[in-house]
Amino acid sequence: MMADNSNNNGKKIANLLVMGIETSCDETAVAIVDSEKNILAHSVLSQIGDHAEYGGVVPEIAARQHISNLDHLIRRTIEQAGVSISDLSAVAATTGPGLVGGLMVGVMTAKAIAAAAGKPFVAVNHLEGHALTVRLVEDIEFPYLLLLMSGGHCQLLAAYGVGDYQRLGSTIDDAAGEAFDKTAKLLGLGYPGGPAVELAAREGDPSRFQLPTPMKGRAGCDFSFSGLKTAVRRIAEACASERGALYPDDRNDICAAFQKAMGICIQDRLQNAIDLFREKAGTATLPLVVAGGVAANQYLRDCTQTTAHNNRMTFHAPPLELCTDNGAMIAWAGLERFVRNPDIDDRSIAPRPRWPLDTSAAPKMGSGRKGPKA
Repeated sequence: MMADNSNNNGKKIANLLVMGIETSCDETAVAIVDSEKNILAHSVLSQIGDHAEYGGVVPEIAARQHISNLDHLIRRTIEQAGVSISDLSAVAATTGPGLVGGLMVGVMTAKAIAAAAGKPFVAVNHLEGHALTVRLVEDIEFPYLLLLMSGGHCQLLAAYGVGDYQRLGSTIDDAAGEAFDKTAKLLGLGYPGGPAVELAAREGDPSRFQLPTPMKGRAGCDFSFSGLKTAVRRIAEACASERGALYPDDRNDICAAFQKAMGICIQDRLQNAIDLFREKAGTATLPLVVAGGVAANQYLRDCTQTTAHNNRMTFHAPPLELCTDNGAMIAWAGLERFVRNPDIDDRSIAPRPRWPLDTSAAPKMGSGRKGPKA
C-alpha cells in the first residue's frame, strides 16, 4: 500500500490507486480511480463512426481500433491524473465477457504494464464493473437488487458482495440493448440504436400501435424481447405498404410504442424479482440498482424508479456518463477486488468471451467451449 503524498501538481494521492482498461466492445476507455472514490482521470474513445455504416459493431474493426488507440489513451489518462505508473497500486482490465479480439488487446496491454511496473494485475468481469459502479458514486451497502441492462445483457441479480451474485432472471433471447439496436436498424434510424429510438419516441404517440409484452404475467424473472422486435418489423412493413413509405410520424409512433412495451415488460419482471429478493433479504427497505447502457434511457429509468418506490425500495443508478462502458467502472471493480485481496495476481487468467456473474446458475443459452452466456 502506497503512502499518502502529493504529486507535482499538488494533487492528493490516496492510499490505493488503480488504473482500469475497458476494451470489451466498441469503446476504448481508460480511467484512474482512488480508494476515496475520486475519478482522477477518465478517457473514452467511441468507435460509433467506424461501425455506423454496418448498423452494428464489427469485431475485427473494433479490435484494430483498440490497438491503434489504447497506448495513446493510457498515456493521456496518466498525464491528466497527474500520476505515474509507479504510483499505481494495481492495473485492472476487462477480461470478459465481450468480443475476444478487443478483450485480448486490453488484457495483454494491462498485463504488460503490470509486469513492467511490478504491480498486480486484476481481471475484471465487465458485468461486475456495471454492478459495482453505483458504489463508486454512492455509499451503498450490500445486499441490493440489480437490474443490469446493456447491449449484450439483460438480467436481474441479487448482489450480496463483491464476487457474490445470485441470478434471479435473464433474457432467453435478445438483450434489451440488442432489441433497441435492431429496432433502430429496422426503422432506418442509424446506430447506436438506443439513443435514436429514445429520441424518436419523445415525438411519438405510444397508443397508436399495440405491441406485445413478452413474458408479462408469467412466473419467474426471465426476459424475452425477440417477439417484440418481430412485431416492430411487421408494423413497419404494414405502414410502408399502406402509405407507400415509412414516414417520420410512423417511426416516432412505433418507437414510442416499443419503448412503452419494453417498460411494461421490465416492470413486470422486476416486480417478481423484488418479491423473491425480499424473501431472502428481509422486509426492510432495500436498494434497487439499475446499471448498464440501457439504464441511460430516461423513460426506462422512470419506470424502474416507480416500481422501486411502489415497493418501498430506494432507487439508485450511476450518472449517465457511467452507465455506458467506461474505464472508471473497471478501475473501481478492480479496486474493490484488490482491497479484499492485496495479494491478488490474475496474470494467468485469459480473456473470456463468456463469463457469467453467477457461475452456479444454469445457462439460459449457449455452452460448449466458450462456456455459457451470461
